[in-house]
Amino acid sequence: MNQDSDSSDQPTGQDPLLLLKTLQLLWTKKEMKKQLKEEIRRGFAGLEDPLAGLLDMLESSSDWKGKGHSLGYYITTELQLWIKEHPAVQQSGIKLKKLQARVLRILAQCPANLLDPLISIYQLHTADRNYLLGHVSHLYHKGDYKEAAILSIKLKLQPDQDVEKMCTPLLLQDKTNLVEDYVGEYPELQSKLLQILDTWCEPGFNIRDITRQYQGLSRYKPDKFNRKMLSKLVFRLLDRFNVDPALCPNVINQRHLRTLNYLFYKRFVEKTMTQENWTDHVQSTVGENQWLQGHLIQLLISYCDLKTAARWAQRCNLPKEMLPYGVADELQKIQIQERVEEATKADNYEESTKKDYYQLPIPRANIHFLQTWEETLQCWEKVLRPGQVVGIDMEWRPSFGMVGKPRVSLLQIALNDEVFLLDLPRLLEHAETEGGKEKLPHFIQMLYSDAAITKLGYGMSGDLSSLAATWPALKDTDKQAQGVVDLLTVDKQLQKSSIDWKKGSRKVDVLSLEQSNEDRGFRQPEKGLSLLVQHVLGKPLDKTEQLSNWEKRPLREEQILYAASDAYCLLEIYEKLCKDPASFGLSSDLTASLVGKSSIKPRAKKQLNKQEVLSPSGQQCKGSKKETSCCPAPISPKEFSVVCDNMLQGLGRYLRCLGVDVQMLENEDDHRKAAEIARQEGRVILTSGLPYQTLQSQVAEGRCFSVNCSEKAKEQALQVLKHFNVQVSLADIFSRCQVCNCDKYLKVSRERMRQLVEGSRQAPGDSGAGCPVRSKEKPSQSCDAAMPACNAAQPSYTLHSEWPEGLDQCGASMVLAGGTVLQVAAIPPGVLDKPELTDFYCCTRCGKVFWEGSHFGRVVSQFQDVLVTTGDEHL
Repeated sequence: MNQDSDSSDQPTGQDPLLLLKTLQLLWTKKEMKKQLKEEIRRGFAGLEDPLAGLLDMLESSSDWKGKGHSLGYYITTELQLWIKEHPAVQQSGIKLKKLQARVLRILAQCPANLLDPLISIYQLHTADRNYLLGHVSHLYHKGDYKEAAILSIKLKLQPDQDVEKMCTPLLLQDKTNLVEDYVGEYPELQSKLLQILDTWCEPGFNIRDITRQYQGLSRYKPDKFNRKMLSKLVFRLLDRFNVDPALCPNVINQRHLRTLNYLFYKRFVEKTMTQENWTDHVQSTVGENQWLQGHLIQLLISYCDLKTAARWAQRCNLPKEMLPYGVADELQKIQIQERVEEATKADNYEESTKKDYYQLPIPRANIHFLQTWEETLQCWEKVLRPGQVVGIDMEWRPSFGMVGKPRVSLLQIALNDEVFLLDLPRLLEHAETEGGKEKLPHFIQMLYSDAAITKLGYGMSGDLSSLAATWPALKDTDKQAQGVVDLLTVDKQLQKSSIDWKKGSRKVDVLSLEQSNEDRGFRQPEKGLSLLVQHVLGKPLDKTEQLSNWEKRPLREEQILYAASDAYCLLEIYEKLCKDPASFGLSSDLTASLVGKSSIKPRAKKQLNKQEVLSPSGQQCKGSKKETSCCPAPISPKEFSVVCDNMLQGLGRYLRCLGVDVQMLENEDDHRKAAEIARQEGRVILTSGLPYQTLQSQVAEGRCFSVNCSEKAKEQALQVLKHFNVQVSLADIFSRCQVCNCDKYLKVSRERMRQLVEGSRQAPGDSGAGCPVRSKEKPSQSCDAAMPACNAAQPSYTLHSEWPEGLDQCGASMVLAGGTVLQVAAIPPGVLDKPELTDFYCCTRCGKVFWEGSHFGRVVSQFQDVLVTTGDEHL
């Protein structure tokens, strides 16, 4: 007892700095943590003024200024707990005001983890608001913009501050996450911020007019603040804060302009969109907006002619002063009869091509378009029968990158002899007015949850995600689904089989090229479900109505037939595969393995949380720690196909280097294009950060993977390979062209290559009989600047060892029979004289020439761990 009394009279209990020294000594000894806590509490009990004593200790030590766990943080949090146990210690308002200046000085320098306990201990929320605003303003004018914003957030001062003044320097420093936190709890500030960002997207606006006053910023990135980046930021904030997009007209106009460009590409370059669909979308996109209408006229002049531009100018009722030179004159010459003749000509051409596509085998009278609940009863009675097999598909209006998830406009259900098309917008409208909101969702849930009914789909998980966005009552349908067969999974099995679909059971010769443009009628290669239909049933689907405006009523006859075909073809595919799986390279027990097998797995919340953990930068870094219940079956790189988002081109190049089939988005491409490619070609999406939220909902379960955004491309590649259990062998390295992704090479001996090179040098500038000259091609090593020189690449398998008769030598160019030019002029001098080089490898698609060198060894070394685990024992 006396000993305790004597201890309380010691200077250690009276002087905060002596107490600090004692605590610092204990802090360095891990085994003294319990004693440290007891000493802190005993020390504060002995201090005359614990609140002032804490400030003395913080001001005298720099330990607490670092990030993470520190002695200062430990002492502060212990005092916070101790005060709750001893409320009488809390000082009066007058005493607290005397300490506020010291507290604010510390707050301006302390890490984020100290802000909350200090604010709580010194009751800064109850302090004079003008005093706090003045201190934040002082920090701001010192250039401590981040500290000013964080303190404002902690003290909830945002409503009394100028949002543009506070957020502009943070945006210029690329601290968008902090800006989002600043306006996060205040809808009015969110709207103001979005309006400010939208004004920065006005045509002719120069961001440097804003940045001149902030030249001294650290991490200053004005060049990154271009219109494209601003547009992406605005759309992300519109989506996050659920703000009306009409608040940002400039950004919306720019997005609509990109949609216009995309529509022109689909119609006039790819030629995969009908005139009717294209017209519907163009009209919907430009609306009454004269700015967009003006750009439409310019695009029409570029892609079509003055007459077509004049017709659209007439349709849009544009004033003559807005029309480019020549369009106004052409407008006066247009006759209605000319338009009718052109439309008839286009209809006749499109009708003549229908015979080349899959034809619906049931009468038109057996396709039922249902708009009322009474009409859907006949569908219900026929579909919900045990043992039934139904094909299900859905259609929605293309979003073209706009905010929000697509809402299903049409639900197609196909039976053996008829197809039901459910008009969901009209049925939803009727349900609201007639009080039957639960009936249709109940029917759909019964259908998907009934294991006795086999449901066929293609990419069914993405369809159900869109259905849930349309009708919230169906949000758990994917978790309850039983007896479903996703033919996308079957399609992947078909692609892995040894049969080459383009040539039946015959192997394609290495030099066989694609059919000529004349033979294909300039048709784009088939993808996705259309390609599966072609493989199994002999003819592809006619996808020209795919990008229809499915919300517009009434639907055109072409849309109705397309929608019915999309669902009914699933039945025919399934029936044919089950009857004779062996002829398609599938296992003989296909029927038993597919009937009633669920391919839609409920998403475990635990797994999702691990995938969606936010990094300090606000981006998602997923994949490296993802846990799965079982390891996926091992596959080779040849069986693995991906599409890389445009921020992962380095990853894409590494994967292609290892033999993976990789498509990469261009820098200007919208992220959503990855989902379109993935659905059409059955690829896995590789993305990173915020786009994952959008993309993963648009493809099937497990078909979108987010790599760790903080890692380098090589580590990302290893992460992807391990996650999907892709086993790489020596034979896979450089089995694909690094430039064009082709996996077919022509093997050329050194002596023959020498003859070709000498021939190309003997006739500079002369291409012979019409052959193109490629003597100015860049060297092969330029094909991949992000990795070591590609000229060292050795494609590790030989598809053809003889010199083909189909190769022509024309001046400086060596041309394959299909027109591919071998870039022999790109081979640097001296390479042909290396004795260790006996063969060269030429890409049969782009003509790049590769040869063995040190880069092959470097790649083997870089991915040694992966190669070892695949069983390459000779390494």
